Amino acid sequence: MEIVAFLIDFVLRIDQHLYAFVQDYGPWVYAILFAIVFVETGVVVMPFLPGDSLLFIVGAMCGAGLMDFSLACSVLLVAAILGDQCNYAIGRFIGPKVFQWENSRWFNRRAFDQAHNFYERYGGVTIILARFMPFIRTFAPFVGGVAAMSRSKFTFYNVTGALIWVLGICTAGYFFGNLPWVKANLEKIIWGLILVPSAIAIYGSWHAGRKERAAA
Repeated sequence: MEIVAFLIDFVLRIDQHLYAFVQDYGPWVYAILFAIVFVETGVVVMPFLPGDSLLFIVGAMCGAGLMDFSLACSVLLVAAILGDQCNYAIGRFIGPKVFQWENSRWFNRRAFDQAHNFYERYGGVTIILARFMPFIRTFAPFVGGVAAMSRSKFTFYNVTGALIWVLGICTAGYFFGNLPWVKANLEKIIWGLILVPSAIAIYGSWHAGRKERAAA
């Protein structure tokens, strides 16, 4: 329970934690950012890290002059691309065995099924769309590997999605993250970044499942 409480606090107060990292570790904060994004996107059992809100706050801190925008975006891009490639490779290695897994402390079967249904409906574009969907983005490259998508095709969607995701959200944070209204409502914005994309992913999964049942 303590780990869960810490993760919730970390996600909702990511601005404060990241500011503390900058103050305490200086340039090493870029290594910390790399590790967070790589683990969230590259390790299928770690879907709960704050990807979207982290990118937005990084952009805001760059806008405030606390971090270097070009360096931060470069580090996050490399982490996001390598993370998905790692996750894809795990999926290719494990293959069909994953469908026999059940819920456990380290594996969320429901999130995996949502990603799989979404992937079946939208194909390779899922790799791009999933970047903006918490939990789904962790499982989408893994599902791509399980489904044996070709490496060249996956890499194309992976790099394209990473560019749109990292540059899009970091740029939004850079220009809007330090506005008084945004700073005053940051927690609500973070909740929005978590809940809205998740709701879209759940609806897409439900709709895809409904069509499959109707076809059957």
